[in-house]
Amino acid sequence: LVPAASAFVAHPAAPAPSTCAAARSQAVPSCPPLRSTAADETSATETTDDDSDDNKEDNNSDALGLTPELRKITDAFASIPDEKMRYKQLLYMAQQLPPVEPSVAVPENKVPGCLSTVYVFASPSPTYSDDGTVTFVGDSDGLLTKGLVALLVRGLSGCTPEQIATVDAEFINAAKISQSLTPGRNNGFLNMLAVMKRKAAELADGVGEEAAAEASDSDGDIITTFDQRDGKPMYNEIMSKLIAILKPTSITLTDNSDQHAGHAGSKGWEESGESHFALEIVSEAFGG
Repeated sequence: LVPAASAFVAHPAAPAPSTCAAARSQAVPSCPPLRSTAADETSATETTDDDSDDNKEDNNSDALGLTPELRKITDAFASIPDEKMRYKQLLYMAQQLPPVEPSVAVPENKVPGCLSTVYVFASPSPTYSDDGTVTFVGDSDGLLTKGLVALLVRGLSGCTPEQIATVDAEFINAAKISQSLTPGRNNGFLNMLAVMKRKAAELADGVGEEAAAEASDSDGDIITTFDQRDGKPMYNEIMSKLIAILKPTSITLTDNSDQHAGHAGSKGWEESGESHFALEIVSEAFGG
């Protein structure tokens, strides 16, 4: 199933301990059991110590609110002794992630704050009417980031929104995966998990993707993200700071530099370093 350097080997998938994995989409590869990376000749004392460590990992997993599949993945990665092998396993998972439909790569499915472009989408599982489980798909143009997407897609698909909501992002440290991530990628991973939790919750509330976006404005929900624009660093910086500080429920920022004839801004930011914007914003900071 994987290159010889990996600590994962192919075995038939074992039955899941709950309905979480039972409803998992067939498009999501199952997590194969681990092969021991230690020498075959180990003492009884070492075996006892290993069992004790496994029990600790299980307890930590329970404390982190992991789904059964995420618990299995976390324990598997944590048992790999070498950082490079964990890194290679993430790259392998990226290669196994099924491609997504072009309709998934739309702004409302884009994860903000990632170094690479990331899209995730949630839909009801085939058994949703019976057990309320959710299936995820996702993709990224960065290979390592795509491996993180694959990990979350596999670990959260087939679970209920309630199960997904309890997952503590600290499991990335328990799995020792954070050792292979830069601060930027770690932040992107946190954003991925947060977006997937939100999308699962929207399904639980019976809110579709388009309806949820509309409700964000009409129901007064605080806006936390925006679609960054290529080649518009000033626009992106202004939006980022306004959203972070004022927590608006509605915000529209329009670049109208071309309307200011005679000003340097009419030449565009690239040439003049000057821009003019029109801002409309609704925030509790202004009393509504």
